[in-house]
Amino acid sequence: MGSRLTLENVSLLFGGVHVLEEVSFVVEPGSVVGLVGPNGAGKTSLFNCISGHYRASAGSIRIDDSEVLGLEPAKLAKHGLARTFQHPALRLEATVLDNVLLGAHTRSPGTPMAWALRMPGTVRAEHALRAEALERLDRVGLGWAADIAADELSHGLHKSIELARALMLHPTLLLLDEPAAGLSHGEVDQFISNLKSLRTEEITVIVVEHNMSVISQVTDQVVVLDHGKKLMEGTAAAAQSDPRVIEAYLGAPDAA
Repeated sequence: MGSRLTLENVSLLFGGVHVLEEVSFVVEPGSVVGLVGPNGAGKTSLFNCISGHYRASAGSIRIDDSEVLGLEPAKLAKHGLARTFQHPALRLEATVLDNVLLGAHTRSPGTPMAWALRMPGTVRAEHALRAEALERLDRVGLGWAADIAADELSHGLHKSIELARALMLHPTLLLLDEPAAGLSHGEVDQFISNLKSLRTEEITVIVVEHNMSVISQVTDQVVVLDHGKKLMEGTAAAAQSDPRVIEAYLGAPDAA
């Protein structure tokens, strides 16, 4: 079962400027929530607060019953949180499979010495992790690319590699930051299929995405931010017809 994420009055100040101001919402376990809004709304800043890359100036962030505000990303991984980024951070010279295996680093049993000496237990664990990584690559449509260097693949495929790597953590809460940006039409379709398949794993997912067609197809609800504040919360259809949201995106209701 996925984790519940609870945000209460989360605020972030940079140099006295409110980047986020008292943002509150709850993401129920196993749901898929879209975090949307115009450029500069604070979406990625909020992601950075949730994932430990920024420390919120005030408020509360809880994963299930644990307060996690201020925890570093490595500690948040132990609470089941994994994240992808707008610009995938891959080891481009390494194979696709090796990049995916990096996502399992917190799950590798034994000591560094045992791995260096290739003790029987660590060899068995390595084989099991490689088999799992290959299965993850198959599920995101990249089984064919396991032994290819990452830098030989497109930007869109890099995002699929990053998703497979994040899933190797066995997350209960997954943050996806603009996963469809820069993808071809076919790659967008593959992403939608990948995200829908996560339903079977009951992972809680929050996705920042500008492509409202994608948001409409994959989310249970959306949270709309504007100028660092929550503007509204509801279904994607409700958000697209809300005059406040239309004005935030287009500048005036008449522009719809």
